[in-house]
Amino acid sequence: MDRVRDLASKKAAVIFTKSSCCMCYSIKTLFYELGASPAIHELDHDPSGRDMEWALRGLGCDPSVPAVFIGGRFVGSAKDVISLHVDGSLKQMLIDAKAIWF
Repeated sequence: MDRVRDLASKKAAVIFTKSSCCMCYSIKTLFYELGASPAIHELDHDPSGRDMEWALRGLGCDPSVPAVFIGGRFVGSAKDVISLHVDGSLKQMLIDAKAIWF
């Protein structure tokens, strides 16, 4: 859990993913299209990936990826991020966290 929190706090936007996950790809693409450059941590390429995946599940992320943090705060998984994007609040969250500038 400490490693997840440490990585999540190092950049304004952080996404924990797996390289074979299509929803992870979609969320990363959404962030790039909004102008953000999130830190990406692919759990299937990290030696501590399995432990981080369990930690993410402990935070309530089910499925465990994608897991999105903005401003060091856990935002949620793909459905949560898409909901925030649809209601217009995702962009403002990214601006507030200084992940994007306008």
